Amino acid sequence: MIKVSVIIPVYNVEKYLRQCLDSVISQTLRDIEIICVDDGSTDSSPQILADYAARDHRIRIVRQQNGGAGAARNNGMSFASGKYLSFLDSDDFFEPDMLEKAYWAAEMDSADFVVFKSDRYITAENSFEPMAWAVRESALPPYHPISYRQMTENVFKVFVGWAWDKLYSHAFVEQYGFRFQEQRTTNDMLFVFSALVMAKRITVLSNVLAHQRRDAADSLSKTRENSWWCFHDALIALRDFLRENDKFPELEQDFINYTLHATLWNYNSLLEPTKSMLLEKMKESWAAEFGLKGKSEAYFFNKGEYREGAQLFL
Repeated sequence: MIKVSVIIPVYNVEKYLRQCLDSVISQTLRDIEIICVDDGSTDSSPQILADYAARDHRIRIVRQQNGGAGAARNNGMSFASGKYLSFLDSDDFFEPDMLEKAYWAAEMDSADFVVFKSDRYITAENSFEPMAWAVRESALPPYHPISYRQMTENVFKVFVGWAWDKLYSHAFVEQYGFRFQEQRTTNDMLFVFSALVMAKRITVLSNVLAHQRRDAADSLSKTRENSWWCFHDALIALRDFLRENDKFPELEQDFINYTLHATLWNYNSLLEPTKSMLLEKMKESWAAEFGLKGKSEAYFFNKGEYREGAQLFL
């Protein structure tokens, strides 16, 4: 039985791919399959994949025309047969016992998904920086498993909306038909937060088990300037999911607060001219579409974010 299917979208990442693959094939949990989806790479990534597949029978290579990480993950899931699903970006890497720790935690708690801690890897310095904000422990009770109803802060800020620091029950994913948005960036928010609000049993581990490379020049996160509107599309898709599943009345305030947070983060991290293009869209229609208009300061959990938003577009 395959315990975990590890799905890795690969696109022009020849400098980092070996470290990523080494971290997976050396996992202490051996009963895994590694599905590498070549997203139309034009560098030496396909040859690296072929070399590793020749050495390790657990590696399966799937090829597709370039469609982005969301499309690659969806494609990889269609080939997955593991009891659990793990998603890893091809410039990041796992601790050797990541899958074993997460797998047994999921088994012990019959968890819909498991969350673990991560940190940031600085390539040039060969150093690690903590990311304590990726899991907000102050919002979690001292027991597990839990659901979002046991969280004491905005549920959309307790965990970050990326998939690679989580292990998902395959049956749970298929039960609700969760899929990644096939857009260039912010393609995992809908998957992660949809799973968050539908899960009945979530387990959180205190171990740092994944490392995110943040200074990769060709990292997927660097393409936001050319796809700055994707966060809007992700938020609207999430809002629609919440409405369709009768979650919006309960989570409306959390969602609207999160849209303000996400908008400000995107605005403050973009360069010109996309920065001004985003601001114009917010003034024109997006602020109203998100439900931000007409809300008093008391409605917002973070008063500093409210004041910043009020100066810009509220």
